[in-house]
Amino acid sequence: MTEEIILAAGCFWSVQYKISTLKGVIDTKAIYIGGHVPNPTYEQVCSDATGHAEAVLVTFNSEEISLEELLLFFFNIHDASQYHRQGPDIGSQYRSAIFYFTEAQKNIAEKVKQLAQQSKFYKNLPIVTEISPVNSYYLAEEYHQHYYRKKGL
Repeated sequence: MTEEIILAAGCFWSVQYKISTLKGVIDTKAIYIGGHVPNPTYEQVCSDATGHAEAVLVTFNSEEISLEELLLFFFNIHDASQYHRQGPDIGSQYRSAIFYFTEAQKNIAEKVKQLAQQSKFYKNLPIVTEISPVNSYYLAEEYHQHYYRKKGL
């Protein structure tokens, strides 16, 4: 069965690349979500004034990879204890967030977040990952789509 979920974990270039390598992931798109400005540009999002996160819309086959497995991977590819940043990238556009389409996805996200919080890595670090319903989102500019593959990284 095909499902979609939106994940934000820092710069979408890296997140998109890593998630796109998973068996069962059908498609990924770099997007902007969670803000208040319609059709934002990358420059606007980077100004930290639109409220958008750089995120990845993930389309996956839930018979090949469960949402739980996908979210466990998500918590392993970034530091979910960093508020509005990932490494040297600082600003609300780099926040950790899960945007769900259904209540069932919300429940799974909350469960996996709790599991991650109990893990060895996060044991003494509070996870700040937001779990929010999907609102309007916008496709990022073409040059951001599969950036690492285009650049041969």
